[in-house]
Amino acid sequence: MSETALRPESGPDTNRWKALIFIALAQLMVVLDATIVNIALPSAQQDLGISDGNRQWVITAYALAFGGLLLFGGRIADLWGRKRTFVTGLIGFAAASALGGAASGEAMMLGARALQGVFGALLAPAALSLLAVMFTDAKERAKAFGIYGAIAGGGGAVGLILGGFLTEYLNWRWTFFVNIPFAVIAALGAYFVIREPAGGRNRSPLDIPGVVLSTLGLVALVYGFTRAESEGWSDAVTITMFVASVVLLAAFVLTEAKVKSPLLPLRVLTERNRGGVYLSLGLAVIAMFGLFLFLTYYLQIVKGYSPVKTGFAFLPMIVGMITGSTQIGARLMTRVAPRLLMAPGFLLAAVGMLLLTQLEIGTSYAGLILPAQLMLGLGMGTAFMPAMSLATHGVEARDAGVASAMVNTSQQVGGAIGTALLNTIAASATTAYLTDHAAGATNPKLLQAQAMVEGYTSAIWWAVGILVVSAVIAATFVNTGAQGGTSASAGSADGAEDELKVPVMAH
Repeated sequence: MSETALRPESGPDTNRWKALIFIALAQLMVVLDATIVNIALPSAQQDLGISDGNRQWVITAYALAFGGLLLFGGRIADLWGRKRTFVTGLIGFAAASALGGAASGEAMMLGARALQGVFGALLAPAALSLLAVMFTDAKERAKAFGIYGAIAGGGGAVGLILGGFLTEYLNWRWTFFVNIPFAVIAALGAYFVIREPAGGRNRSPLDIPGVVLSTLGLVALVYGFTRAESEGWSDAVTITMFVASVVLLAAFVLTEAKVKSPLLPLRVLTERNRGGVYLSLGLAVIAMFGLFLFLTYYLQIVKGYSPVKTGFAFLPMIVGMITGSTQIGARLMTRVAPRLLMAPGFLLAAVGMLLLTQLEIGTSYAGLILPAQLMLGLGMGTAFMPAMSLATHGVEARDAGVASAMVNTSQQVGGAIGTALLNTIAASATTAYLTDHAAGATNPKLLQAQAMVEGYTSAIWWAVGILVVSAVIAATFVNTGAQGGTSASAGSADGAEDELKVPVMAH
């Protein structure tokens, strides 16, 4: 299939800005779901009689299904059509959320969470690839991706606020039911407003070995990290999962290089700019997810904040993200090379994270936590925006779904790794502190709080390092120029303004 017409010849889709509202709403719902349930989990666990050992599965079931099936979801979007996949994903997500909210026991809850992950994996790549093919003018694309980037980055913090409100004033079931209006409005809006872009289908036969290998490989990887968090890195099952994921993903890459119609054409991954985006974004998400977790614990357990107050304590980060994404990233994206936004953005976030290594029991919120969050938000918003756009910039129409899925995959896998890795580091540092200081302690409660803060700051130092590595990767791998003119994904024939042109392989 040629790289022509990602949109009808009559010009840009007249409903594209209305469509953006519904796409953004769907993206917000998916991102919210990654954190909203965290705050409600203690109440849900008590109500449904879920054991401490199985509690993590409420989070893990969603992460495994979502992370494992994203590439498949992206390919389905290219095969079925993005609009149809998007609407199907939304309806399924609403149904799974209703099931979760009505859960009467552990099995029903875990099943509902896995289903949410399955439909999220259909919906997320379709949403991003719709944006990629509907907004083809560089300036419009910058604005659209600015809004999308702000939601993708700040949605997790919004989830904490909403989760806190719903749990405190209604009950945990509403953290599921709240998805239903989001999904229904977005599905109806998408059905009536979005016009399926012409010429962007990839009707090649489905690569079944690729689907099986990538899904099992990603599930093994995510599960390995999740299990490491609860059972330790030397646990036999943890090690087996990591070995299995390496073998399966290596087999997947070999398969993709040989089959006629690959699930993930290697041209999407090996192009240096996109490769740099996937890698730097995945690493940055590792740092961010760990931070959400530690700051939530610190504010609630050490500072004694209520769930609602904790949620609101994250507002400066959301404000920073929206400002960085829509005011800095979107305004400069058409004038400045992406690496000149991404690298400084990740470094600014690292400086914000560095401030948080100074946390103590009596740390002032206004004096340290608030400025640190503003820097983190501004930096991440500025970096996320060009990264999201560049991940699908210059991609052939037939690959838009899988290219979008790779962005989501790097975020999902990054989130799972971040939670497990940084949690393990924090737990080890806490234990070491308790061992060293137990002998002379006169106030066990104070000692416990000091040990927890010591654990958090140790893990946050790692997050600082990870963000610096993200900045280095963005500065060295991403070498395309400013995304000015008509985007390559609009099917522009010259594409000379950047190095994103990949050899077209006929299917």
